[in-house]
Amino acid sequence: MGELEPSIDKLLEGTSRSFYLTLSKLPSGVRKQIGLLYLLARIADTIADSSEGSTEDLLGTLKSYNDRAQGLSESMPDMAELSESQTNPAEATLLLRSDEVVGLLAELPETDREIVRSCLAVIVSGQSLDLERFGAGMGDGITALRNYGELDDYAYRVAGSVGEFWTSITLEHQFNVDGETAPLLFERGVRFGKALQLINILRDIPEDLGLGRCYIPLDDLESHGLTPDDLKNPEKMSDFRELFDHLLDKTSDHLDAAIEYIEMLPYSQFRLRGACMLPVIIAQRTISLLRSSNVLDGENRVKISRGEIKEITRKVMLSLASKRSCSRLLNSERR
Repeated sequence: MGELEPSIDKLLEGTSRSFYLTLSKLPSGVRKQIGLLYLLARIADTIADSSEGSTEDLLGTLKSYNDRAQGLSESMPDMAELSESQTNPAEATLLLRSDEVVGLLAELPETDREIVRSCLAVIVSGQSLDLERFGAGMGDGITALRNYGELDDYAYRVAGSVGEFWTSITLEHQFNVDGETAPLLFERGVRFGKALQLINILRDIPEDLGLGRCYIPLDDLESHGLTPDDLKNPEKMSDFRELFDHLLDKTSDHLDAAIEYIEMLPYSQFRLRGACMLPVIIAQRTISLLRSSNVLDGENRVKISRGEIKEITRKVMLSLASKRSCSRLLNSERR
């Protein structure tokens, strides 16, 4: 299948250095498809998170963009104004080159193209739901998800669906499994994606609250005597800790499923194992930091250092010689 052209590859590196690290470890047979889905999803995410335009305008732009990507329309919405409103230059450039990125779908085999489009449609449905629920930019007060079911649904749409995509595209090009194994692989792939999304949500509570968005379920907050506004006060962390740890436990359970996913990969797929291991170990380290941090303090956002990521990458590369070494490394980080 080959690589993305250098200019597009540079765009990919600029929009996500952390994901680019994973992408660089992937087998060449799936690197282009996975990189392209990331760029397509990042365009949609940038539209949905833009500060320019009303909720209705952004929903319309998102729909028009998705129609173009799905092959339902020949025209791309004008991204010029949205591009000018971006604070990240790489995202501004990505919007301006969005039609070029969509055009790369035509280079994929039909089966791959439909796998990419199917996942993108689910992701866009999650971003559209987010816009409908919270509105564009800072609204009046804070809107919270009603229950964990809504949180789980959102995590599936914007990230669990990527686990499905990842599994579909690797089964198409890298290896085969029997009829009993495939459903387990897909189920664990979905949970893999959900784990990574939930970590982002639990780490970014102050930033989301600043946009009037509370992803912590309202019924859980109320059962602990809390309101969404309480989460804006770092001194409320002691009251929030029990619920926060409970949500971290759910996330860790999903991450355990991600480990099981990796351990199901054939021994020959060492590059695929390495690409999966990196985000899992980074996620494990992040959860450990979150358990001992005041996540409500927006001035001290939890983040794994570049030096630590380099060390994790080194350990992963050294472990790839055997599945046993991979398993030992993954399980050494579990709670």
